[in-house]
Amino acid sequence: MIMGKVLYLECSSGISGDMTVGALLDLGADRNVLERALGSLGVDGYHLHFGRKVVCGLDAYDFDVHLEEDGHEHEHGHEEGHDHGHEHGHEEGHDHGHEHGHEEGHDHSHEHGHEEDHDHGHEHGHEEGHDHAHPHIHRNINDIYEIIDRLESNDHVKTLAKKMFLIVAEAESKAHGLPLDQVHFHEVGAIDSIVDIISVAVLVDNLGVDDIVVSPLSEGRGHVHCQHGILPVPVPATANIASAYGLKLHLTDNDGEMVTPTGAAIAAALRTKENLPESCQLVKTGMGAGNRVYKQANVLRAMLLETESEETEQSGMYVMETNIDDCSGEMLGFAMELLLEAGAADVWYTPIYMKKNRPAYQMSVLCREADMEKLEDIIITHTTTIGIRHYPVTRTVLSREKKTVETAYGPVEVKVCEHKGARYYYPEYESVQKRCRENHFDFQTVYHEARHAAEELYHG
Repeated sequence: MIMGKVLYLECSSGISGDMTVGALLDLGADRNVLERALGSLGVDGYHLHFGRKVVCGLDAYDFDVHLEEDGHEHEHGHEEGHDHGHEHGHEEGHDHGHEHGHEEGHDHSHEHGHEEDHDHGHEHGHEEGHDHAHPHIHRNINDIYEIIDRLESNDHVKTLAKKMFLIVAEAESKAHGLPLDQVHFHEVGAIDSIVDIISVAVLVDNLGVDDIVVSPLSEGRGHVHCQHGILPVPVPATANIASAYGLKLHLTDNDGEMVTPTGAAIAAALRTKENLPESCQLVKTGMGAGNRVYKQANVLRAMLLETESEETEQSGMYVMETNIDDCSGEMLGFAMELLLEAGAADVWYTPIYMKKNRPAYQMSVLCREADMEKLEDIIITHTTTIGIRHYPVTRTVLSREKKTVETAYGPVEVKVCEHKGARYYYPEYESVQKRCRENHFDFQTVYHEARHAAEELYHG
């Protein structure tokens, strides 16, 4: 038997970026790993708030990003405002009692709430006034990708962060009738939202879960005010994401926006399974605080579950294959990037010979059944294939978790896997190469030092 780890996000009060970060930290994700990752971006103009908050008598994690401008703080909460009308809503301000939280000096007719996350935001939008105190900064998706590429973490984290931003960009593109590369982010491109999305990617990876299940998303009613005017709830970007990714919405009688576009994108990008396992062990619960008072507790609850399964498990995985003999290497490389960003578990190419003895490649894509259709669309659009075959596969999955160990060369992330009582330690490439560059040591020396440190951590 092996143990599988499942993350369940219970969105009975909606979902937003800062609530998700708070819930994952409360669940046990490593704050130090998060702070090191964010520090590697080279972005300033903000600082982080980590605290606790009582919501309907429940103790919840209160995470927030404080933007700094002109020598004073702006408690914009993550997507600042994303609640266009929640008293600052989920992401916004959490009312930590900081110098002038949203309600005090930043109302901006907060009715902006979640919306600012949508590129609808305040007239000055996060981005415009809060990135290094340089006004009127607008970023497109490629600018966001350049920031993510600076992240000192593994490829899975970078791919997941890019996927979340792409989901929002596509939704905004459709909402505003603009080509994708002409969508400029005022709010979702702001520092606080960049921190939200990258933080979620880092912390989910740190928890080392095998699958993620997301409940239906509770949404409010009414309308929100933004720079484009008055919009209905759910706002167009959120509605577009829910429609494109099959997210289930539970419409409530709460007034205001409960699901931000960033929150919807997080749910769409993270979800790997539709349903919870039939039986499981509840290991731990974490709660990320929102700010508005509802009839129910305004928290995002995250649960870490363990399941038992046979060594070889059927987990809804498929392999898609196609043989291609008339496609350039550049096209194949780009297609691989798009497939990984869209949720493929793995993509690989195998050199083959086809009819007339033509050198060719077999493209193979490992994915979940729920992702097959969108991945097929990418293959057909971005390669010269005229057909794709697919078949279900079983796989043996080892339980795993991420640990950060201290070495003589600095901290290194290590993936710890277990199988039949034995542990295996695999230092992460990006973390090792960073220490090598900083200390001018060879890869093998740092790798073995990190592996030994991980063994010592478990065996003393």
